Amino acid sequence: MSKILFINPSKWGRGITPIWIPSHAAVLKNQGHSVELFDSTFYENWTDNEIKFNTNNLQYKKSDYENIIKFKKNNIFDDLQKKLNDYQPDIVFWSALSSHIHGEGEYVNFQYGYDLLKKVITKAKKITAGLQVTANPKKILSHFKSIDYLIRGESEFVLCEVANKINNSDELKKIPGLVYRKGEEINFNCKQKIIKNMDEIPNYDYSLFEDQIFLRPYNGKILRAIDYEMSRGCVFTCSYCVETIIQKYYEADSSKRGVLLNPKKYLRNKSAKRIFDEISFLNKEFHIELFRCQDTNFLTIDRKVLEELSELIDNSNLQIILYIETRSEGINEYTVKLLKKLKVDGIGMGLEVSTEGFRENSLNRFASQSKIIKTYELLKNNNIKRTAYNIIGLPNQTEDMIKDTIKFNAFLKPDNVTVAYYSPYYGTLEQQKSNDLGDFDDYEFDVDGQIRTLSKSKNISAEKLNYYKKNFVHLVKNPSLL
Repeated sequence: MSKILFINPSKWGRGITPIWIPSHAAVLKNQGHSVELFDSTFYENWTDNEIKFNTNNLQYKKSDYENIIKFKKNNIFDDLQKKLNDYQPDIVFWSALSSHIHGEGEYVNFQYGYDLLKKVITKAKKITAGLQVTANPKKILSHFKSIDYLIRGESEFVLCEVANKINNSDELKKIPGLVYRKGEEINFNCKQKIIKNMDEIPNYDYSLFEDQIFLRPYNGKILRAIDYEMSRGCVFTCSYCVETIIQKYYEADSSKRGVLLNPKKYLRNKSAKRIFDEISFLNKEFHIELFRCQDTNFLTIDRKVLEELSELIDNSNLQIILYIETRSEGINEYTVKLLKKLKVDGIGMGLEVSTEGFRENSLNRFASQSKIIKTYELLKNNNIKRTAYNIIGLPNQTEDMIKDTIKFNAFLKPDNVTVAYYSPYYGTLEQQKSNDLGDFDDYEFDVDGQIRTLSKSKNISAEKLNYYKKNFVHLVKNPSLL
């Protein structure tokens, strides 16, 4: 049996339950390993307080969240060292893939976990996974030199195999998916298989989290919530999206119109019964009311699974709501009825940029303006809350495009509006373009689309981007000020 310490290095200072933690814990515990969590979320000397930042700029409705949450005044590095001394783990692990792959500050947590570990002493093997690792492990090992092993692609079963063989270095180094140094060389093992049957992962284990992590502001209320996944994968291939990194690793071919050619080989989901049993348990044991579904595109989940799940939920007495993300292409009269039976309360949809030609030619995102407008009307008429996602600071995006996007949001009148700084996710086509243009360095540290821009673009200054981040929602409500 091995002892594995997970680190959740989140700096956002609010309730987020990274999905990789319960999925990996479930697999490891099922094989008899010991797993514990060090969570950095509520340390005063670590957090950036994303809630306060985005409430001040009107992206979030005001709530009592900060009055309810208790932050820790201890030094985070002292507490981490104590945890390592007391637990004496064989492995420390702090980043991985799931469907929760870039939102809520997840992307940069790869770096933040490493930053925490630089300040402490441990004999444990330092192992990590995630998007950057999957995109370019050689580059990652050049920047983060004290990592022992990297895991490309999905890592639940790979990490478990590592834990099984942690004391046998010869067998350990044969495990598919691993990357590690061999002298001066970087050794790449063969790829592990994609997890085709998600039901093979035991019920996700959320018991590692402290209770206040489940408290979350939602439309001005405080609900008990978790991040959850029913599926993995996306049929679309937008050039700025981290999903394309995983698609490339698992060799999923795409068309010139921004979709996968054979999506059934890549899209995966849990069974309806499994999902229902899992959310029922989480509702009963942890009193979870809001399931923040991080599925990349909810309405591409197998339709039979959604229909069966909708019947199970609709016929139950579960007091829950779902928040999902999807695209306008999947919204119609039938799917809206389906979503109502699934108790979907809100939907987040990416507008990104209102300029249709720019979306298609630069972002490989094909979504017509007319369809978006009809989608927003249909959802409003069915009392499903609509959140519009927008991006500022994309390569070659102009200030006029930002203004037009604000005007389009004003026309649509979403229930909620969010805006993110463009983040150059390493290994995506858009990241490579942004580097060629000189907007960003080859590898950017401290990437966080909600908190800061790292742009060096001559097209739109960082100062101008900060202005639009601060005033975006205000201008949507008052477009005449543009």
